[in-house]
Amino acid sequence: MSSPDVLPFWQTKTLDAMTDSEWESLCDGCGLCCLHKFEDEDTGEVEFTCVGCQYLSASRSCQVYSDRTERVDGCLNVRTLSRDQYHWLPDTCAYRRIDAGLPLPLWHPLRTGSSEAMEAGGYCVGDWMLSDAEVDVDTDFIVRLPVSRS
Repeated sequence: MSSPDVLPFWQTKTLDAMTDSEWESLCDGCGLCCLHKFEDEDTGEVEFTCVGCQYLSASRSCQVYSDRTERVDGCLNVRTLSRDQYHWLPDTCAYRRIDAGLPLPLWHPLRTGSSEAMEAGGYCVGDWMLSDAEVDVDTDFIVRLPVSRS
C-alpha cells in the first residue's frame, strides 16, 4: 500500500518516461480509439463514427493486439504516435490528457479500480458499435462522443 503523500506515476512521469507496464495501464479499455474516424481537411477536426474495427470484441479488447498494426490498415500504435497525431484519440483518452497536462478523469479505472464508472458514464464503446466487417464506413455513421467533465 502506498503512502497518501506519494503521487501516482501518471502525475510524476512524462509519457516518454513511463515503463511499458505503466503505459499499458493508462489505457482505460474504452475501445473508442478503434472506431473509424473522419478528419475535416480544412479544420483538422476529427469526427468519430459508430463503426469499429472488426477485431474489437464485445468486451472492448483487440483480438489481434500483438500484430494489429500489420493486420489492420490505419491502426494506430499510440506508443509510437507523434504528439501532433493525438487528435486522433478521443478527448477522454489518458494519453491525450496527460500529454496536454490534464488529470485522469475521475471515472478512469486507475482511479476507481474498475471500469464500472466509465461504462456508466458512456465513456466507452457499447452495444451501439457496428463492425466494419458488416458495413461500409461513411459520414452517415458519425457520432458525438461524451466529453469528460472531470
